[in-house]
Amino acid sequence: MTHGVFHVPAPVNEPVKGYAPRSPERASIEKRLGAMAAESIEIPLWIDGKAVRTGKLENCVMPHAHAHVLGRYHQAGPAEVKAAIDAAERARPAWAAMPWEERAAVFLRAGELLATTWRDTVNGATMLGQSKTVHQAEIDSACELIDFFRFNAHFAEKLYQEQPISAPGTWNRLEHRPLDGFVFAITPFNFTSIAGNLPTAPALLGNTVVWKPASTSVFSNHYLMQLLTEAGLPPGVINFLPGSGGTVADPVIADPRLGGVHFTGSTGVFNGIWSTVGKNIASYGQYPRLVGETGGKDFIVAHRSCDAQALAVALVRGAFEYQGQKCSAASRAYVPKSMWNDVRDRMAAMLAEIRMGDVRDFKNFVGAVIDARSYAKLKGAIDAARASKSAKVVLGGACDDKLGYFVQPTVIEAIDPKYDTMCTELFGPVLTIHVYDDARWSETLDLVNTTSPYALTGAVFANERAAVREATDRLRFAAGNFYVNDKPTGAIVGQQPFGGSRASGTNDKAGSILNLMRWISPRAIKETLVPPRDWRYPFLAE
Repeated sequence: MTHGVFHVPAPVNEPVKGYAPRSPERASIEKRLGAMAAESIEIPLWIDGKAVRTGKLENCVMPHAHAHVLGRYHQAGPAEVKAAIDAAERARPAWAAMPWEERAAVFLRAGELLATTWRDTVNGATMLGQSKTVHQAEIDSACELIDFFRFNAHFAEKLYQEQPISAPGTWNRLEHRPLDGFVFAITPFNFTSIAGNLPTAPALLGNTVVWKPASTSVFSNHYLMQLLTEAGLPPGVINFLPGSGGTVADPVIADPRLGGVHFTGSTGVFNGIWSTVGKNIASYGQYPRLVGETGGKDFIVAHRSCDAQALAVALVRGAFEYQGQKCSAASRAYVPKSMWNDVRDRMAAMLAEIRMGDVRDFKNFVGAVIDARSYAKLKGAIDAARASKSAKVVLGGACDDKLGYFVQPTVIEAIDPKYDTMCTELFGPVLTIHVYDDARWSETLDLVNTTSPYALTGAVFANERAAVREATDRLRFAAGNFYVNDKPTGAIVGQQPFGGSRASGTNDKAGSILNLMRWISPRAIKETLVPPRDWRYPFLAE
């Protein structure tokens, strides 16, 4: 055993590569994309460090070319779920006992591997399997995940340094134990970085994990599992279980050894998990920790004093980058009547230049939505707006699923501020805008605060400082991440801790020390250096 007070390397946010024409990174990723698209791989489960094949297979396809099969993945059944939980429990004592700096070294190495030899593979898998442009993949599956690995190690060091004071004659210590049970990580399709962070953040603190990836991101997540294995992650610490939600999640959540759930996904699914845990509460060995980042109906509210061009750019980028499939994407906006025609025309000019198509063509700004179910939901909402008297489609609206699941960036004007697409999360490239009377600024802030049950991200655009101040105060609980004169997307690890409340989750702030605190169960240890030898207290004396 080595002895010392160790410090992890000071974390710095990973620089974003530009992938400009004729740049070395562009040539490299294009070569890797070609190789990955040309093969079809078989993806196993990973249980106790071993590849497991069940024979129950599903396809991984390109959303922008859905006839193209990238690979086939095996799905877990009841036997594999039990084996994964048992493996996590077997691995837990040794992993929890490992010195924290040795655990941190695994994830620091994973970050360095991702920054170098694995960057093209993970970015390429994210582009092909989740239809992200090279820029969107780079900021997600490379930079953000590298940041999670590096900053989480830094936050863990700070957490372990949190210690109580000691009175004379005593030594007080605080042991930051892992949870008394395994953690269940349920990850979404839209961010490879979230898929990497949800299982590894608890693991860094000494927990072992059962990981269920989204079915539409198994392709990239499979490579993350390989990356972690190469980085030295011991068998059984993280167990990878693709499969249907009910088949995997139901028995995992029912297991009495469950210590916590780390979730990103829909509000409805998280509500179901919370309800099931509540019904099973008497059967658990401990109260499970429930950490969830769920839905959003994220807003931009504009004041008459704002810059029209800056607002239009924020609306286009905030609503349509990665096809609006971000938890933080702008999906409703409030624009003053005096600015509306100008802002609409500026957006129209931008959207006329934006290209949609296969993400391997770097001239495309948007790709396809993730699958047929998402496509049908979005097309239905657009068709309903066309038929409604309370709304109208003013920009975009074309849909075509013959080759890929393509939904054109769409702007709906809601005459009724409570029209359905102002309230309901769609998770796609559909932005609904309500045009308000300039004099009704205060009433509009009330609309922003009360129209949606969610409270994830939001933004105010204004040049008048009083308007910024008023919006910041009045919308205090309307968003967990609030932006002034910026789009409501793009939170950076270590800079803007991410998460919201209300129907948007437990607000446990991924990308900060606050999230790591949820994966420990502290124990206070008091040692009396010279214990008393007389039972009498002074007040008993004559």
